[in-house]
Amino acid sequence: MTRNREPLVSLALYHAFKWSVVSPLLHTYFRGKIYGAENVPQSGAVLIVSNHASYFDPPIVSSCVRRPVAYMAKEELFKVPVLAQAIKLYGAYPVSRGTADRNAIRAALEYLENGWAVGVFLEGTRTPDGRISDPKRGAALLAAKAKAPFLPVCLWGSEQILQPGSSLPRPVPLTIRIGQLIDAPSSTNKEELERVTQQCATVINEMHDLGR
Repeated sequence: MTRNREPLVSLALYHAFKWSVVSPLLHTYFRGKIYGAENVPQSGAVLIVSNHASYFDPPIVSSCVRRPVAYMAKEELFKVPVLAQAIKLYGAYPVSRGTADRNAIRAALEYLENGWAVGVFLEGTRTPDGRISDPKRGAALLAAKAKAPFLPVCLWGSEQILQPGSSLPRPVPLTIRIGQLIDAPSSTNKEELERVTQQCATVINEMHDLGR
C-alpha cells in the first residue's frame, strides 16, 4: 500500500534534528533567508531537485522544505551500527560510489512510492559557483517512473561555507529559494527526459541569479 507521507518515527527524528541543530544554525549563524516555502507539498511523493555546492546542502534543504528528504549516502556510513539506523530513519539510502547502483535507484523509487520527498542534486556533484551547467537525466528518470512532480530548490551562498584548508564553517549569508512544482516527464523517452531536465536546471539557475 502506498503511504501519503513519511512514517511518524522519521518525522519525529527529522523535527528533533531540525529544531535542535539545523534551524538555529541556518537562521542565526548563516542568517538564512527562505523564499517560496508555501510551494512545498506537505504530503505525497515529490522529487526535490537542487543545485549543490556544499556538504551542508542536504540538511539545509530538508529544513527549508519542512519535511524529511531522502538522499543518497555513501554505503560506508551504513556499516556504523547506531549511525546506520539513525540515517535510515531520517531517509538516507546507500549508494556505491562510482557505479550505476541499481539498488540505490530502486531505493529512491521505493521512498517515492511510500510518499517521501526524495532529494537529487541535478548535476550529481558539487559545483564551485553553485550554478548548474551539466544537469544529469537521472532525476527525470526517477520522476517519470514514480510519476512524481519536481520541486526546484536553489541554494545561494553555500559554496562559501567551507574554504580550502579549513574544517570550520564560515558564517556566510545563505538564501534558499523554492520554486513552483514542475510536472513529471510524460514518458521515459530520452528527448522528454532531457527537456524536463533542462527546464529544471533553467528554473534553478534563474533563482540563483536573483542572489541574496
